[in-house]
Amino acid sequence: MTSEAPDLRGAALRFVRVRGGLRVGVYTWGEATTRTPLLCLPGLVRTGGDFALLAERHAPRRLVVSLDYPGRGLSDRALLWRRYLPERTLKDVIDVCAALGLRRVVTVGTSLGAVLAMALATVRPRLVTAAVLNDAGPVLDGSGLAFVRGFVGHDHPQPSLKAAIAFLQRCLPWLSLRTEHEWRQMALLTFRKHDDGTWRAAWDTRIARVLERPASGDLWELFAPLQRIPALLVRGGASDVLSAETAAAMRARFPSLRYVELPGVGHAPTLSEPGLAEEVDAFLEAQP
Repeated sequence: MTSEAPDLRGAALRFVRVRGGLRVGVYTWGEATTRTPLLCLPGLVRTGGDFALLAERHAPRRLVVSLDYPGRGLSDRALLWRRYLPERTLKDVIDVCAALGLRRVVTVGTSLGAVLAMALATVRPRLVTAAVLNDAGPVLDGSGLAFVRGFVGHDHPQPSLKAAIAFLQRCLPWLSLRTEHEWRQMALLTFRKHDDGTWRAAWDTRIARVLERPASGDLWELFAPLQRIPALLVRGGASDVLSAETAAAMRARFPSLRYVELPGVGHAPTLSEPGLAEEVDAFLEAQP
């Protein structure tokens, strides 16, 4: 019988209580070694399982950690939607690092996770030793955010896993996923099966309200601290969240920023695409 659980490549799951008492699901691969752990930060409503393939590649040599932010995946839902604001999520990430005893990390952040990685390097400069920013930066394209807001604001009930897969294929054709297994894995990381048999999005739809609030502060200020550490910027060539202009501006401000673009792929690359995976792995392997 085919499993209705995502393939997390041997991840160990634990729960950490963050400030306010919410339980956060934390995934770990491998064991602590002398090498700096990888801290993988998912997108706005994504889960730690998105990094399973990357984690599998690196777990033999270092600890890999990811998490479900509150309101996503296996983590607790908040009483008030404001609990999902990025500045609160940043504190959750810091709490998880403290609970796991992570004193230095290499961050790998996708979308919101990339913004959180920049913020983490700003407020905890000794914690972040290197960073991969996946398809997000100091300026987020309005057209992409409008789609995300509409998508996140619904739980998209589907009668079966097969229907959930077909729904994602219709809604997200710009992803790099090609095989039936890849789309199935994406669906299992996006939906949860409920007691009535329906499959619904694995996030609190009130998270969409976060995107109704204008960003506070200058995100370029968050980007500045990355200029003192090794960093890699990844952009989907068809991304509607990280524009080519913003990527160029980031590289102009940070000439040593490594850059990889994946032609024809929208928001966001998985970091396991052929060619890109090798670039990301080489960057991460170069970090002690």
